[in-house]
Amino acid sequence: AVYGADNSGANWNEQAAKAAKSYLDYTAFSHDGLVAQLEYAKFSHADAVYGADNSGANWNEQAAKAAKSYLDYTAFSHDGLVAQLVYAKFTQAQAEYGANAVGL
Repeated sequence: AVYGADNSGANWNEQAAKAAKSYLDYTAFSHDGLVAQLEYAKFSHADAVYGADNSGANWNEQAAKAAKSYLDYTAFSHDGLVAQLVYAKFTQAQAEYGANAVGL
């Protein structure tokens, strides 16, 4: 299997970018969270970073989507939601944007 993968001629950067877009179609991710997900899917760190960087994601928009998703299943204060988003590897600024976007 390794030989086949190594000799398939696949562009793993391109595959990582496609996988990143697919994950983002399913749920919201921070940049670093998406990198971690791609690494979990066995992409190398470099390919995972490339995939996240080339996913076309607006990270503020992703933070807002994640914030809405969290609020769909439980209540948060503004600071609690920001902390949850930071825990999900959004930057502080992205987390603030996400919380503000959902009215907290």
